[in-house]
Amino acid sequence: MAATTDTVHTISVVIPVYRGEATLEAFVSEIIQWTDPFVTPAGHHARISEILLVFDHGPDNSAKVIRELTSAHQVVRPIWLSRNFGQHAATLAGMASSGGDWIVTLDEDGQYDPADIGVFLDTALAEGVPLVYARPTNSAPHGLFRNLASRAAKRIVDVLSGNRSARNFHSYRLILGEIGRSVAAYAGSGVYLDVALGWVAPEATTAPTTLRPESRKSGYSLRSLASHFWRLVLTSGTRGLRMVAACGVIVAVLGVAYAIYLAVVQLTTGRIAEGWTSLMVVQLLTAGLVLSSLGVIAEYVGVAVNMAMGRPPYLIVSDPADGPLGRDRARHEQSD
Repeated sequence: MAATTDTVHTISVVIPVYRGEATLEAFVSEIIQWTDPFVTPAGHHARISEILLVFDHGPDNSAKVIRELTSAHQVVRPIWLSRNFGQHAATLAGMASSGGDWIVTLDEDGQYDPADIGVFLDTALAEGVPLVYARPTNSAPHGLFRNLASRAAKRIVDVLSGNRSARNFHSYRLILGEIGRSVAAYAGSGVYLDVALGWVAPEATTAPTTLRPESRKSGYSLRSLASHFWRLVLTSGTRGLRMVAACGVIVAVLGVAYAIYLAVVQLTTGRIAEGWTSLMVVQLLTAGLVLSSLGVIAEYVGVAVNMAMGRPPYLIVSDPADGPLGRDRARHEQSD
């Protein structure tokens, strides 16, 4: 029995385009086959309702390819940015312009297989989560050093942000549409997309995928990757600032304790050089006071940072039982 229209999960595919002249046409041709209704491995009905190509003013002739694809396929929608803003900003622009029940983000180079979208959707529905990241089953073709550095960077962000999903951050993701569009609306300039998603998504999970060989050399240099990591650290939250406050308190307490110890030794034995005790006491107490004061200032800075990044105090969503996460569940309950 064919699925009715209201039981089909519509999916918007967002592709930020920077250097896609050589890869974009073939990759979109792969995705086109999923624009007709299909059945996922777990039996859910879905279709890709739109392919949003976000032009981010790269150095090649990607704009021409986007125009040709738009003319050839009604499902392709171009998004033209005024200048180069970077991958995350381009992805946010595409998410804000989407209209599907779900949003899938993909890179332009064809390294990810769009056939896995059905697996991602099955995972989201089975676990009842609005955010699914790719979990590559093979190593990325970037070399040992870069792969190790990537894993280390994500571990650091885990600690700084307190977000255990940071280790799963990946540019191939499935996001519940209303959450993705809301994030695109409030996220401030320069905010790291996955950090912003972590602010409002109750939890995230992963789905297996196989990385295909790169069709072109990565456009990320060591400098750009370092900049990328630093932006991730800066937007991961205010835990780093609170560490400053904690260090200030610890140093102040240790300074007072050590000052008392020196004073007792000087009074009881007189073995410490004259003037040294008072000098150390003043330095330790001053250092503790300075660091404690910096900690207080850091807390105020943290409030300003959260406001500047656009972190929302709340996010209103529809009843999960009535949305895409509950649609197939309700249908099965009715059939029973």
